[in-house]
Amino acid sequence: MNSTETGRRAEKAAATYLEMRGYQVLERNWRRPRCEIDIIAKKDDVIYFVEVKYRSSQDQGGGLEAVTPTKLRQMRYAATSWLTETKWRGSSQLGAVEVAPPNFTVMSFIDNVF
Repeated sequence: MNSTETGRRAEKAAATYLEMRGYQVLERNWRRPRCEIDIIAKKDDVIYFVEVKYRSSQDQGGGLEAVTPTKLRQMRYAATSWLTETKWRGSSQLGAVEVAPPNFTVMSFIDNVF
């Protein structure tokens, strides 16, 4: 399995996890020049911009450890782009999902990343 297929499987696992918890997945792999969002979901009139992190091993730490200040800036930029494009005026939050091998299991979900 190549890295693109692995990423798709991790994102699918994350989307399924969110849907099972009452989130409505609006978009997956939303891309614009200089930004992308893995999953855009909605629950209780809040839009969630979710980063999916998969690590094939724990050698470099867990997936959520990869949500660095730089990644948060990129997520904020992408979220702002989506909010501007869609003219959404409600609440929004950044979130992150950690997916682990071998069965693409969701290990954790943070619905409000700062």
